[in-house]
Amino acid sequence: MEGENVSFPNTFVLLGFSEHPWLEIPLFGMVLVSYILTLMGNSSIIFLSLVEPRLQTPMYFFLGNLSVLDLCVTCTIVPQLLANLWGPEKTITSWGCITQAYLFHWTGCTECALLAVMAFDRYVAICRPLQYTLIMCPWVCVQLAATAWSSGLANSVLQATLTLQLPLCGHHILDHFFCEVPVLIKLSCGDTTANDLSLAMGAIPFALVAPLLVLISYTFIAKAVLKLLSAEGRYKALSTCSSHLVVVIMYFGPGIYMYLQPPANSTQAKFMSFFYCIVTPLLNPLIYTLRNKDVKRAWKRILQFQGGTKSLKAK
Repeated sequence: MEGENVSFPNTFVLLGFSEHPWLEIPLFGMVLVSYILTLMGNSSIIFLSLVEPRLQTPMYFFLGNLSVLDLCVTCTIVPQLLANLWGPEKTITSWGCITQAYLFHWTGCTECALLAVMAFDRYVAICRPLQYTLIMCPWVCVQLAATAWSSGLANSVLQATLTLQLPLCGHHILDHFFCEVPVLIKLSCGDTTANDLSLAMGAIPFALVAPLLVLISYTFIAKAVLKLLSAEGRYKALSTCSSHLVVVIMYFGPGIYMYLQPPANSTQAKFMSFFYCIVTPLLNPLIYTLRNKDVKRAWKRILQFQGGTKSLKAK
């Protein structure tokens, strides 16, 4: 009877960082501050890309999509993590767990595809500047973004659905801080060969092809930049790509490590996921905005407009 499947549990236990109890309160404070800043930073990018005409370009359109993905990841993972870090109970409802498994896999795959699309956008901007507006027209941008979202959704539905059909045999303790497909697969007492193969095959377009496309794009970009005679021209070209390149390295590095290499131990895997889920969505808007003159000018105009409106009302 041990191997017999039982009904899906009403709750799952998330061990999280309970093996290091002294870390939970400091982590709670860090995660809470990161959560607030992530919501503010990514929401501001979405807001500016919608209301500021000068930022309604392909680059900021894709950046707005990236911010939506970061908000989805944050709002899916962090509230439950905060509750488990603060309270004595480390549980999540079955529907909450299923939602996390679907949404996290969807947003993760979509972000991989979107970063490849953004690299293509930078390639066209630098290597084909005279044809940029023709190639990256609004309809093409929408199609590229829709392809990224739909491909991520298709892979998520496939992997999460296959995982949820596995027999759990009453075991419902997850050695993680959220419900992720690979972690759920480990709960099964049945044969997971098909699931592992499906997960590996599904990762190919997102964890291998997408980084490869980014690498190819930046190889052509580097060649084009080196051919520029003006030092100022080289600086401008590199400055438009540096933020995206940093985000790509920061995102694909932990992702490839987590999905294509066996982690040394569960604690190391959890802290790598922590960086991937908490730190990366926080840093993305900072990386794109701190050195971005267009964003600074947009905020300055909005604040000046608000100040002028208030002064008129006062008169």
